[in-house]
Amino acid sequence: PHTVNVTTLKHLRAGMKVADIGAGSGYTTELLARAVGAKGKVFGQNTPFVLERFARAGWSARIAKPVNANVVSLEREFDDPFPDDIEPLDRVINVLFYHDFEWMKVDRAKHVADVFAALRPGGLYVIVDASALAGHGAQDSETLHRIEQALVERELEAGGFELVEQAEFLRNPADTRDWNALPWRSSDKADAGEFSDKFVLKFRKPE
Repeated sequence: PHTVNVTTLKHLRAGMKVADIGAGSGYTTELLARAVGAKGKVFGQNTPFVLERFARAGWSARIAKPVNANVVSLEREFDDPFPDDIEPLDRVINVLFYHDFEWMKVDRAKHVADVFAALRPGGLYVIVDASALAGHGAQDSETLHRIEQALVERELEAGGFELVEQAEFLRNPADTRDWNALPWRSSDKADAGEFSDKFVLKFRKPE
């Protein structure tokens, strides 16, 4: 269910070290692996809960593919996704998982601090998520699988990141933001070709 448009990957280069937060069954992880090539490295992070509840079989099959030989599996909690001795990362990608941190009771400040520490100076944290109504913060995280963009910006900036770019290719101004953003939970919307408004935010660790 967690996919990312290739536009999000356009600045990746061969040899980069990148990470996929909440990798799930590894769709985005494989895109990253292909983008950075054999000389690069991709860390695919999942929690034990996510793997056992949703993704163990799919993730295992994904990383067994030869194209994913440069993928390192990290089974860690979201508020401590990387080991302290991880080599500095160029990019971290989070596709449609930041909102889940609320109902999963993740300490988001600790998560942001851990990502900040893992990135090299000038490294980027790219977050894609479904938009909640203005003023709703994270209150719709479990019921509608959405989070307010302004809240994400505040939390990342409080952790030392700079918002440097936004992308518009997943925007839908017609979205009323009062329905479940998971397509299989709103099949009538999906069948009608409607999709949730999503923000794509690029945050940089200052050099």
